[in-house]
Amino acid sequence: MNNYETVFILNPVLSDDQMKDAVGSFEAVLKNNGAEVINVEKWGLKKLAYPIQHKSTGFYNLIEFKADTSLIKTLEVEFKRDEKVMRFLTIALNKHAIAVSYTHLRAHETPEHLVCRLLLEKKKKKLK
Repeated sequence: MNNYETVFILNPVLSDDQMKDAVGSFEAVLKNNGAEVINVEKWGLKKLAYPIQHKSTGFYNLIEFKADTSLIKTLEVEFKRDEKVMRFLTIALNKHAIAVSYTHLRAHETPEHLVCRLLLEKKKKKLK
């Protein structure tokens, strides 16, 4: 099993209950397919760096988990099917990322910075 981190942005027009249900459904997808959820963070309503689907804000969420590689495709299909999800990104954490406390690193980071950092890491990985 590998360690993964997924960040996703939910539509800002959702009520608090709808947002919690959506996050809960993605957690359920992970748990039902044998993943171990390590950490769930709800960052709340944040301003987007640029408009997505004509929206300037979104509910940011992060889930850290351990799972088999095959589960990632299932999770991302669920993200794509759900109209509440505006954007998502899932990355595999390497051994150095696991050793460092991401909670400490995120203390000074905005959600936009984290998403940009994760996108850059993903691009670097593809280039290798």
